[in-house]
Amino acid sequence: MRRSFRFLLRPTRHQEIALAACVEDHRVLYNAALEHRRTAYAKAGVSIRYGDQSGESKHIRGDDPDGQGRWSFSSRQATLRRLDRAFRAFFDRVKAGRTPGFPRFKGRGRFDTVEWPRDGDGCRWDSQPEHPTATFVRLQGVGHVRVHRHRRVLGTVKTIGAKREDSRWYVILSCDDVPAEPLPTTGVVAGIDMGVASLVTTSGGEHVANPRHLAATADRLAEAQRALARKKRGSTRRRKAVARVAALHGKVRRQRLDHGHKAALALVRTYDVIVHEDLRIANMTRSACGTVERPSRNVAAKSGLNRSILDAGWGVFLTILAYKAESAGRELIAVNPANTSRTCAACGHSAKENRLTQAGFACTACGHTAHADVNAAINILRAGLALREAAEAA
Repeated sequence: MRRSFRFLLRPTRHQEIALAACVEDHRVLYNAALEHRRTAYAKAGVSIRYGDQSGESKHIRGDDPDGQGRWSFSSRQATLRRLDRAFRAFFDRVKAGRTPGFPRFKGRGRFDTVEWPRDGDGCRWDSQPEHPTATFVRLQGVGHVRVHRHRRVLGTVKTIGAKREDSRWYVILSCDDVPAEPLPTTGVVAGIDMGVASLVTTSGGEHVANPRHLAATADRLAEAQRALARKKRGSTRRRKAVARVAALHGKVRRQRLDHGHKAALALVRTYDVIVHEDLRIANMTRSACGTVERPSRNVAAKSGLNRSILDAGWGVFLTILAYKAESAGRELIAVNPANTSRTCAACGHSAKENRLTQAGFACTACGHTAHADVNAAINILRAGLALREAAEAA
C-alpha cells in the first residue's frame, strides 16, 4: 500500500527563512512557466510542454545561482510537473464539456508546498540517524531540519514534501510498500448514516457526536474577520490580522481531522463490514441563489445547511475511514443514498411523509416508528449486503 506520513517540523529561525524563500522561488517559477505557456500560445500559437520548460530550467539555474540555483533541480521539475498536471486537467475538463477553469497565477497565499520527487535527490529523510533522540530531514538549501516524529514511518520513503500552514511547517512523506495491519475479525457488520445532528449513526443505534468545531469558533472568527476588514491593505497590522484568521481556521481544521481519525478508528475496530452512503457532497452543498430571472427561495436556510454539512466534515471522515479500513483488512461498501431516509426498514414503504422531523420516523403504511437516522442506517446496511451478495454471485 502507498501511504503518506505527515510530521511537524521544528526549524530554526534561519531555516524558517530559508523554507519561506524556497516556497517563494518555486512560486515564482510556477508563475513564470505559466506566463511562458500563455505568451507562446497567444503570440505564436505554440504549445509549450513540460519537457521544453524542464530543459530551459537548467539555464535559469546557471544564470541565477543565488536565487533559483539554490534549490534542487528535482524540486523545480516537480513544480513544473505540477503546472503540467493543471493544464492536462484543464484540457480534460474542456473535452468533458465541464467548466474548464484555466490554470491561474499563484498569489503568495496560494502556493505553500514544495515537493522533492525522490528521497536522496536534493533531500534525505532521517538525515542524521546517529542522533540518539531526534529525527532530521535534510532539504537542499535549507539544511538538516528537526522533525517532531510522533509515530514510526513504515514502508519505503519515495517522495518528500515541505508544506506551510499558517505559521507552521510540515514534512509530508509518501511511502510505498507500507504493510497492512489487519485487526482480528469481530463478525459484526454495520450500516452508517451521515448526518448533521450526529456525525455518524450506526444501524445498531449508536450515535457519534458532531462537535461542530466551526460553530464553536464562529464568534471568535467573526470578530477576527471584522478586525481584518478594518485594516489597510498592505499594512503590517493587516498581515497580522490575516494570520489570526488563518490560525483560527487552522485550529478548526485540525480539530475536525482529529475527531475524524478517532471516530473512524472506533468503527474500524468494531465492525468487519461497514456500509456507507456514496455521497456527492459538492452537489449537496451547492448554493441555492438561482438567477435573476428565476430567483430561489429559502436561500439563507440552504446556506446554513451547507455550512453545517461542511462543518461536519463528511468528506474528510469518509476519506480517513477508507484508508483505515484498507489497512485493517475491513470491507467498506458505498451504496446509493437515494430514499434511504424515507423508506421504512420494517415494511419497505417509501414516502416523503414517513419522515416526520429531523429525528422522527413513522411509517404511514405499517406504523413502524424509529429514530430516523437509525432507520436510514438499517436501509443502508441492507443495500450494501445486497450489493455484496450480487458481486459474490457474479
